[in-house]
Amino acid sequence: MSFTFSNDVVVRFAETDAQGVAHHASYLVWFEVTRIEYLRRFRGGYKGLRDEGVDALTLEAYARYRSAARFDDHLKIHARCGDLRGARFRFDYEVERDDGETVAVGWTTHACVSVGDHRPTRVPTWLAEAITQAESD
Repeated sequence: MSFTFSNDVVVRFAETDAQGVAHHASYLVWFEVTRIEYLRRFRGGYKGLRDEGVDALTLEAYARYRSAARFDDHLKIHARCGDLRGARFRFDYEVERDDGETVAVGWTTHACVSVGDHRPTRVPTWLAEAITQAESD
């Protein structure tokens, strides 16, 4: 799987357990941080999307752990967005240590809703077009 975007993360002490291994929930936080950075490239990012009255809810999250990430590891979180259909879209992720080892893979699915009443709404055309263009480069 090819990725068009990545974000760097350093495993903080607070993200580890007593053995110094990154807690499994930290990966979901890293996915979210990377997803927000991914969207920042497009017309005001997630904040801009919300300012236009559109919110994006997380429907599902999945992570498969292949190797332990530890305190002070330098990680690259790769992300790509696709499967844009109506109100829904999906992000795929790969977490890679700076030595090139894949630490984890995962995905999240999301749905656009209107801010306030959470009624389903289509992914804005401008965003769908921008993501499609970014992923084709």
